[in-house]
Amino acid sequence: MKLSDIGAERAVLAGLANYGLEAYVEVMDVITASTFTDPNNQVIYDCFVRVVIDDGVVDIPSVIAAAKTLGVDEAISTQTNLDYISDLIQYPVDKRNLMRFALQMKKFEFARDSKKVTKSIEKNIDNITGDETFDQIVSMIETPLIDFLREDDSGDRPQLISEGVDDYLAFVIENQCDQLGLSTGFANYDAVLGGGLRRACVDVISARPGVGKSVISDNIAITNTKAGIPVLMVDTEMKVDDHYNRVLAHLSGIPQDEIATGRFSDDEEKYNAVKRAAEELKKMPYTYECAAGKPWESILNTIKRWILQEVGTDEDGRTNNCLVIVDYLKLMSAGGMVDIKEFQALGFQIQELHNLAVKYDIPCVCLTQLNRDGITQETTASVSGSDRIIWFCTSFSMLKEKSPDELAEDGPRGGNRKLVTLKARHGPRTLNGNYINFRFEGEYARLTELHTRDQGLSNPDGAIEGADLPFELENEDED
Repeated sequence: MKLSDIGAERAVLAGLANYGLEAYVEVMDVITASTFTDPNNQVIYDCFVRVVIDDGVVDIPSVIAAAKTLGVDEAISTQTNLDYISDLIQYPVDKRNLMRFALQMKKFEFARDSKKVTKSIEKNIDNITGDETFDQIVSMIETPLIDFLREDDSGDRPQLISEGVDDYLAFVIENQCDQLGLSTGFANYDAVLGGGLRRACVDVISARPGVGKSVISDNIAITNTKAGIPVLMVDTEMKVDDHYNRVLAHLSGIPQDEIATGRFSDDEEKYNAVKRAAEELKKMPYTYECAAGKPWESILNTIKRWILQEVGTDEDGRTNNCLVIVDYLKLMSAGGMVDIKEFQALGFQIQELHNLAVKYDIPCVCLTQLNRDGITQETTASVSGSDRIIWFCTSFSMLKEKSPDELAEDGPRGGNRKLVTLKARHGPRTLNGNYINFRFEGEYARLTELHTRDQGLSNPDGAIEGADLPFELENEDED
């Protein structure tokens, strides 16, 4: 019996033809061209993928153009294949069934690979001379099987860590840099993280409502988009208008309420400032996605589409510099979450986000909600779904309002917010009661990093670089 399902292959190809990139991101982590058994289907799959990644519509001209780019135009351009592609474009398939068909194909691929292993074992056994020990015979069976089972999708195997060390050293010497990751815009916070926001990492910032989660996420996004780095903001709560108000207020220095109400237009100077901010925003590669109420799987697919379409890869196949911000992690659609507690659902979400960041080699900032314990405590137990979130994040920080005692001790130059980093895989964290002082100005959607608490205590009377004096310490607009 042939280990394949041509009907499933046809359905997946029809899904790509009918639903484009939306279908591709559903199946891309499950199948590749080699998952297809029919050689024509393999070629057609590669051509369809090229078309949909370029945000094209799958039709005969676009497929022929993709085939020429891939150097397979002779195989595609036969009348038989052109008729087959036309049939695929018109073939009715429900998008909800695509993953089931893809998994069916993957099972058969696994079975085919397993069969190759058994043939290899059979060949080893047939070549036994009788001089072997029992251990050697067992090894002839075990080694091919273990090698097969430990291979991942890319075929990589465990290797000596010393392999490639010379190439690594040559690379870092030729590509010296001041900081390993993208900047948050806050120098002390970058240092605490061990060099900013690194690839294949998820850095978590947690806060109570109204403290500044959305403000710090917008500030980080603005810093990077001003530098020309694409940023995707996945917002599970606010509308795009709210971000307009925040970003324009941040860039122009005009209060959010004056922008939202239009009152800024009554003053020519303010009007010009907001218009300049709008022009600046147009030049920033800042992408926004409203994810309120969407299933988590849909959010992950949105991130994949953005990486494929907007970010792309370099000549070595590495994802170009970019940043994904999720504001904020919470229980989304109830679909598939039967009999599961909220903290468990959030744990699965952070795990999947971590896996995505590793797979596509991108940095990610994720905002979460502190529970009530976070008002008075500064431990990892203060975040919803704490266990898995702490396990899978690269760093965990808490943005908090200062207590009256802290405000009095730090003085006006110490700001009205503090950032405490309890976990930092690559950095020193903030230890022994130390924290980074921030000034929160909700009216202008700004967080300004000041000095650390230790720096303030060691220099209680002198001016500290980065600390602006004086300013109001009262709580401002809520998050």
